[in-house]
Amino acid sequence: MLHIHQQAFHLLICTYTGGENVLKRMTIIGVILSFRSMAQDCLKEVLNKHCPYLIGPIECLRDFISPETDIKVTLSVFELASAAGFPCDIDPALVAAIRNMQTDNTSVDEEYKLSCLLLVYVAVSLPTLALDPNSFYSREHGGHNNNIHCLATAINQLAAAMFTVQNKNIEQHLKEFLLLASSTLLQLGQNVERMESKNRESVYLLLHLIVEESPFLSQDMLESCFPYVLLRNAYREVYRSFIVTLG
Repeated sequence: MLHIHQQAFHLLICTYTGGENVLKRMTIIGVILSFRSMAQDCLKEVLNKHCPYLIGPIECLRDFISPETDIKVTLSVFELASAAGFPCDIDPALVAAIRNMQTDNTSVDEEYKLSCLLLVYVAVSLPTLALDPNSFYSREHGGHNNNIHCLATAINQLAAAMFTVQNKNIEQHLKEFLLLASSTLLQLGQNVERMESKNRESVYLLLHLIVEESPFLSQDMLESCFPYVLLRNAYREVYRSFIVTLG
């Protein structure tokens, strides 16, 4: 699986001309990581059926890991757990892929700045998704028609891996991303020309998905920077559109 992560990360750092291209590449990465997650679920199910005596101790070992645990120990345990199909807060294969891209000439400070700028770029580009007619959230399929729901996976896993490599606080940087993303999406809600951003409710749901999938963020954090009433109305609007379409 390591080569899949390397290919995914290379897609991101290819030359791009704007926020739209960054989001497209991030979406592709999210699709790849989501597919890998489904494959891991299948692996875990098979192993649990044929050798539960092996799966149990691995799961207990993974759950024993805490934020205070040494990062080398954490990654070693997560590598074992990931190989058995268990999801981990930090993807060890993605961490290894990013580390392998570094060279002796790599500036740690420069890499850290680029990682921060990437999250900023993604956050401020999210409103452009509302202009895409395919950004509509499908209740039937449980996701957006253009797969932007996979951005939640890409953002969470890439941020965790990048800041692990750089030995930075993952939770703090994801909180900052959430604040910035919330601010830009709230500005989207002030758009009086509704036709220009008719899928803004569907994009609001993306923010909720990012928090739901993150082991480092919580609903309390989201509600502190993004009004819950907007999320509630967004779900109601999306579900109402689904019923109208069926009718």
